[in-house]
Amino acid sequence: MSASDVMRAVRITRHGGPEVLELTEVAVPAPQEGEVLVRVGAVALNNTDLWTREGAYGRPEDPGALSGWRGPIDFPRIQGADVAGRVVAVGAGAPEDLVGRRVVVDPAIYDTEGPDANPVGLMGSERDGGYAEYVTAPVKRAHDVTESPLTDEQLATLPTAYGTALGMIERGRLHKGDTALVSGASGGVGIALVQLARARGARVLAISSGTKIDAVREAGAHDVIDRAGDITEQLRAAAPEGIDVALDVVAGDLVGEGLPLLREGGRWVVAGALGGHGVAFDVRRLYLHNAQVIGSSMHTPTHFGLLMDLARRAEVQPVIAASFALEQAAQAQEELSRRGHVGKIVLRP
Repeated sequence: MSASDVMRAVRITRHGGPEVLELTEVAVPAPQEGEVLVRVGAVALNNTDLWTREGAYGRPEDPGALSGWRGPIDFPRIQGADVAGRVVAVGAGAPEDLVGRRVVVDPAIYDTEGPDANPVGLMGSERDGGYAEYVTAPVKRAHDVTESPLTDEQLATLPTAYGTALGMIERGRLHKGDTALVSGASGGVGIALVQLARARGARVLAISSGTKIDAVREAGAHDVIDRAGDITEQLRAAAPEGIDVALDVVAGDLVGEGLPLLREGGRWVVAGALGGHGVAFDVRRLYLHNAQVIGSSMHTPTHFGLLMDLARRAEVQPVIAASFALEQAAQAQEELSRRGHVGKIVLRP
């Protein structure tokens, strides 16, 4: 591959609506020391793509500021955190035998080298991502999944949605036999939570609505709570003994309503704010019952390793809602923002 090689990529040069996504030709990136070059087989979309594009994350000192995931975005930026593909070249110090291997890239940029490191950056946000024909990644973030029976599209759905879900499940210490509550259950992380909690042997109660209820049940929920009804009442009926772990991507009013439903020592894990980021709850329900509210952002390297083990054995079956060509990235993001689908939307460069 020569230095003159160009590739198609979709990038943003500013914050805004879907119109800021531009299809362009750029040089194929060269893998630096300790990096691999991956030909992208599929890249999955996430809410973070929308929010990064819109600059919707705010900053600790200014919640209204236009900002990427962890601060200002360095434009131009190629979006896309979730990549499955094949290694086509390696940089200095990376093993040659990776060439030709099928990989899933861990999109997290971590704060330390350790197994329990925290993600402080994200591919597609703090470094270029997979809305392109090729992407580079650190060799230690490229996980060999050549033997997995899952397709590239299915594998691409795993990093952010399933990584976030597994991070929540691990941080919430969900055990076999526990009762788990999953909010926002038809979304990418929601379906992942339902599948992973079920695979772990938990009893899964999921909150969803309308036409999506059947799909959530199909993904493995034992009971589905209809968001249109009285959620608290339905939960009390479905789990009279209480909930061990809530896996919540909605937040908002649900936190205050739901905390009293936790069992003694229960955990409420929050990894999103689809229902609003202003939360009020009765703090007595927290300390009198030794409950915990746990924030969870993505996954650690250890969690991601567990996820890749599941992928190699196909212990989860990701649901693909729709597949688009690279040049349809704006259309794909609009489809994602409408939230009419169940499962994951992917691009095929």
